[in-house]
Amino acid sequence: MQRQGLLHLYCGDGKGKTTAAMGLALRALGAGQAVAVVQFLKDGQSGELTPLRRLGAAVYSGSPGMKFVFQMDEAEKAAARAGHDALLRQALARPCGLLVLDEACAALELGMVDEALLKTAVLDRPAGREVCVTGRSPAPWLWEAADYITEMRCVRHPFARGVPARKGVEF
Repeated sequence: MQRQGLLHLYCGDGKGKTTAAMGLALRALGAGQAVAVVQFLKDGQSGELTPLRRLGAAVYSGSPGMKFVFQMDEAEKAAARAGHDALLRQALARPCGLLVLDEACAALELGMVDEALLKTAVLDRPAGREVCVTGRSPAPWLWEAADYITEMRCVRHPFARGVPARKGVEF
């Protein structure tokens, strides 16, 4: 009998959603599972990606210099959407025990990923595949479908005091 793969949702305005998802990826790799990570809206420079790749995870992420969506013109937004969809399709084409969809909630909210494609990845996953989705504000269908929901709440963050994001801690 094949085990059931469940849906993990790490959401909210607090720090730690991506960190928790990458910890789950590390745990799955340590257990001998194949892992695929798709990072939406990020430039592929986060510190966790190199060690995950070294351990065998397939990582799909944006390229250095990627702008924030609010800085993009319509042509750049269309190219970013197409790029995100292509990354997700590449990840779906390879078998894995865990699929991490980092910042998928924001990508969906901002129109930077095809909703039907994301729903396929999440709701029509193969038996045995765990899926982990992160982001601040999940769509209602994600909230309803999730087996695990962990909501991170910001109580205090140094950014509010003007401390910029620090390599190795926030990225």
